[in-house]
Amino acid sequence: MSSINAAAQKYRSLRLSVIAENLKALVTQAESNASSYLSFAEALVDCEQLERNSKRIEQNKRRAGFPLHKSLDEFDYQFQTTISQREVNGLLDFNFIDNRENVVFIGPPGVGKTYLSIGLGLKAIDAGYKVSFNTALSLMEALELAALKGDLKKKISQIAKFDVLIIDELGYLPMNKQGMHNLFQLINTLYEYRTIILTTNQEFTNWGEFFFDDNVAVPIVDRLFHHSHIFMLGGESYRLKSKLNN
Repeated sequence: MSSINAAAQKYRSLRLSVIAENLKALVTQAESNASSYLSFAEALVDCEQLERNSKRIEQNKRRAGFPLHKSLDEFDYQFQTTISQREVNGLLDFNFIDNRENVVFIGPPGVGKTYLSIGLGLKAIDAGYKVSFNTALSLMEALELAALKGDLKKKISQIAKFDVLIIDELGYLPMNKQGMHNLFQLINTLYEYRTIILTTNQEFTNWGEFFFDDNVAVPIVDRLFHHSHIFMLGGESYRLKSKLNN
């Protein structure tokens, strides 16, 4: 009769290391519960799959590049009253990702736009999606560097491998002509193919001033805001509130 250790080693050889590590406990549990062969077989697979999913989620959170982790469960809707918990929770079925729709948070600095984008991104990763977080500045720099190397299409293709691209703080700094061109190439590629979560302090009616060129602003706005969920945030700054309370 095969021993537990011998059986575990066979699982390891098949790269089923979680089953191997937990085999003794799983066998003991199955014996004490008088489990059927089918139930035991399912318990083995469930054990391996659960651990693999957990590792994949943690890996995707690291790859996302979040500057910090913000939980939607801790968002202060009593302070930020221009958006409701019901509205945010309405996004958590993630139909907007499956339908390749965008989410846009518009408002002044400090009202929770970045918090909501990170919280939504983390929830999406927990649901099995791949997310990439970028500030607008870091994204523009990465695209510009790729363009200088002649690798813009390659860089955009790498970004397009993620289900969701978060662009944070678009509009805080002006863009040059090359930056506008690069951004359009990215937005045009992702349009109706991937989801963008965008935070900006600029209302879209002002984007012509931000981009200095309506010929660029109009097609970018059109692709970002078509099939999108738009949230206008207002009120006082969270950061100012926190500073005053200290």
